[in-house]
Amino acid sequence: MFDRRLVAYFDWGLLGLTIVLATIGVFTIYSAVNAGGPTYQQNLYLKQLIWFGIGAVLMIVCFIFSYKRFDQYAVIIYLICLGLLVSVLVFGKFVGGARRWLMIGPMSLQPSEIMKVALIIMLAHYFSRHLKKDGLTLRDLIQPMLIVLMPCILILKQPDLGTAMILVLIAGSMILFCGIGRRTLLLLVTAGAVSIPLVWSLLKNYQKQRILTFLNPERDPLGTGYHIIQSKIAIGSGSVSGKGYLEGTQNSLSFLPEQHTDFIFSVLAEEWGFMGASLVVILFLLVLLWGLNIAHKCRDPFGILLVVGIGAIIFWEMFINIGMVMGLMPVVGVPLPLISYGGSSTLTIMIAIGLLLNVSMRRFMFE
Repeated sequence: MFDRRLVAYFDWGLLGLTIVLATIGVFTIYSAVNAGGPTYQQNLYLKQLIWFGIGAVLMIVCFIFSYKRFDQYAVIIYLICLGLLVSVLVFGKFVGGARRWLMIGPMSLQPSEIMKVALIIMLAHYFSRHLKKDGLTLRDLIQPMLIVLMPCILILKQPDLGTAMILVLIAGSMILFCGIGRRTLLLLVTAGAVSIPLVWSLLKNYQKQRILTFLNPERDPLGTGYHIIQSKIAIGSGSVSGKGYLEGTQNSLSFLPEQHTDFIFSVLAEEWGFMGASLVVILFLLVLLWGLNIAHKCRDPFGILLVVGIGAIIFWEMFINIGMVMGLMPVVGVPLPLISYGGSSTLTIMIAIGLLLNVSMRRFMFE
């Protein structure tokens, strides 16, 4: 039977922040593809609106049913997404040197994006049953490490270093939130430091070049360093108030690479300047604070961990994307949530927002 308290507890503030960020995203994509993109990209903003429409439907589905259902079916959701990642390696579409997409009729789906939410649900399912006052031990972390390792290996085979890195950061954020013993933390940090040479040897040449370019973009200003140099020029030329909507020269002259996806923040900063870019960052911070408030008010361990994991997606993707286009981090192909063009990434964030709304409006049930 429908509980009227669900309507009273509906989080209109979070929904409003989502709509504002999505609207900024559509307008920025329009500018990116119509002021500087090739002709075949000029309708991408309309496709993005369609993705937001589909995402809105999925968001509604995700908050209609109690989030405890996701706890019950966590293993099934995780295994289905793992199966999709295996399917990509067998049947996936090969584009730009990578096999990351499954074709579903006229649409393409990137399962590695959906895996972010599936991983959060699975880890929240596990940790909610294994929380300890003294912190997690190394034995407690063996199973979560395997849960993270399996999709990471499949995603690295595509290859997609950026998404694999996001999965590790999400898991790390949730582990730190749960608490970890000092000895275990020291062992993990030591193991991570020792494994750096091994990880470097496993990277592909273009991935190594991205890291070397991050350390010194001027080492190859007309090659691997060109993109990040142009991005920094675009951001700097925006100054305080920007050049105005559709007036960005770096964008209109097509100097910016992937201006509607990875480097969309550069387009926004050039047109709206420091003030506009800061506003977008503030909106993201408000979403994160909103999520922390939801977690604080929730009394159910699974719900709290679900919110923390979703907050980790938004924070790390925002942090890495903005750091990437400013030259503060290597270029690894991480989208800016709700702003960058992308069907699968948009659907993933909308599903995540739906789960946030779900926990927010049902928190009274577990008080």
